[in-house]
Order: sequence, then C-alpha cells, then structure tokens
Amino acid sequence: MTKQIGLWIDHKRAVIVTMKDEEEESLQVIESDIKQHSRYHGATHPRTPYSAQYQKGDDQLDKQYEGYLNKYYEKVLIHLRDADAVLIFGPGEAKIEFQKRLEHQKSHPQIDGIESADKMTDPQIIAKVRKHFQEARVKA
Repeated sequence: MTKQIGLWIDHKRAVIVTMKDEEEESLQVIESDIKQHSRYHGATHPRTPYSAQYQKGDDQLDKQYEGYLNKYYEKVLIHLRDADAVLIFGPGEAKIEFQKRLEHQKSHPQIDGIESADKMTDPQIIAKVRKHFQEARVKA
C-alpha cells in the first residue's frame, strides 16, 4: 500500500491531500496563526525621549515571526509521516523553506516534485494531486 501526499503550502495555510493506493483518503487544512510580518516604523509616542527602548526591534520581530513559522512547519511535518512520496506546491517561498526543512529530517519521504502554483481552491488542489500521481504511475 503506497501513501502519497500532495501539499499546497504558503505562510498562512497548508492543505494536505493524502492518497492511498490512488484513492483520495483525506484532506486536512492547517492554519499557521501567523500574524502579518510587520516592520517597525518608528516610535508610537514620539514625545517621549526614551520610547525606542520600549519598542520591539526588527530583530525581535523577525525572531518572533520565525518562531511562528517553525511551529507551523512542525505541525505540517507531523502529517507527512509514513508517506512514500510528497508533491509540494504553492505560491511564494514557503514551499522551498518547507522542502529544506523536510530534507533535514532523519528519515523523510521522497520528494516527488516542487512546483509553483497560485492560490487554489481545495477541489483544485485535490485534482492537481490526483493528476500528478496518476501521471507518475503511468510513467513508471
């Protein structure tokens, strides 16, 4: 029995489609709970000479954002256990960041492909995953 997973991912949301023996088994959505990555643009109280001391600096905000991403990626990794093959796709940098994290795992599933994809509905994601693994089966 083969377990194939399609993962559409960006920094806010991950959609995981699990296929077992070419049949759709489940669809799971994981929200990142990441707040918008904002930059510090000056003190909120310009009249106070020491107000900069009380503001979070850029490096603190970056570390906080990175912490949220790490927790989010760990949640997604849990769902990829025991997979034989994974297709990773989505917009932006999240797919590449997640690929690197996945490759650093001691035992990770075979990465069947990394593809760019725009925002998609859940049915579109399911169709893409099904088509990808059917085509891969025909080629093999």
